[in-house]
Amino acid sequence: MPRVAGYALALDMTARDFQEEAKKSGGPWTMAKCFDTALPVSRFISAKELSDPSGVKLWCKVNEEMRQNGSTADMVFNIPYLISYISQYFTLHPGDLVLTGTPAGVGPVHPGDVISAGLGDLITMKFTVAQKE
Repeated sequence: MPRVAGYALALDMTARDFQEEAKKSGGPWTMAKCFDTALPVSRFISAKELSDPSGVKLWCKVNEEMRQNGSTADMVFNIPYLISYISQYFTLHPGDLVLTGTPAGVGPVHPGDVISAGLGDLITMKFTVAQKE
């Protein structure tokens, strides 16, 4: 994949209260997905450091409890297909992030929870869930 510069881990958080309200009213989910701290992103690694992204372990813990444990091999669509598909509809530019989905195990988090996640042993990230302002 010559146009992929690198990889990072991102957690696409959702404000479930806004999401439920939007579902009931038929409104957009914008407030549920686009709030401050909604997308923590790890450091980037170059594509050279991960030459084959098709079988990398993904994991996420909340307060040291394993919530998600999967692999990129479990993805419905592989990364080259996803890039090809979305580039038919959107112009991709250097620096754009493409989020590919999540393993099973999505669940609620609360202010003060400590989330740690990793992409194999290549990338790890850790943060505390912020209080809603």
